[in-house]
Amino acid sequence: MGFVKEFKEFAIKGNAIDLAVGVIIGGAFGKIVDSIISDLIMPVISKIIGKPDFTSLWVDLNGKAADGLSLEDARKVAGSDIFAYGNFITIAINFLLLALVIFLLVKSINRLKKKQADAPAAPSSTDALLIEIRDELKAKKS
Repeated sequence: MGFVKEFKEFAIKGNAIDLAVGVIIGGAFGKIVDSIISDLIMPVISKIIGKPDFTSLWVDLNGKAADGLSLEDARKVAGSDIFAYGNFITIAINFLLLALVIFLLVKSINRLKKKQADAPAAPSSTDALLIEIRDELKAKKS
C-alpha cells in the first residue's frame, strides 16, 4: 500500500496536475499552430517560391520511383530509399513558427508581469493612518 499512497500524493501535487494541464494545452496549441502554418503561411510561401507544397519535394536515392509521384506513392514504390527533404523543410518551418509564437507569448506575459510589479501597491490601513498622522503633524508645524 505504500506505493499506492506515494503515487496518490504525487498525482495530487500541483506540479503533476500543472504538467498534465500543460501537455493538454500544448497539444491543442500545437494543432492551432499547425493550422496557421499549413492553411495560412505555407500557401503564401509556396506562391512566392512557386512550389505548391514542400512535402512533395523528395529524391529517390536508388532511382526506383518516377518523378512526378506524390511522396506517399514514391514511398510505396521505393520504400525507405526516399530522401524527403521537403517534409523536413515543412517541419522545420513549423518548429520555427511555433518557437516564434511561444516567444511572443512569453514576452507579452513578462511585459504584463513587469507592469504589475512596477505599479505601486496601495498602502495598508496602518500605513494610511501613519501617513495621515504625518500630514497632520506637518500641517500643525506650518
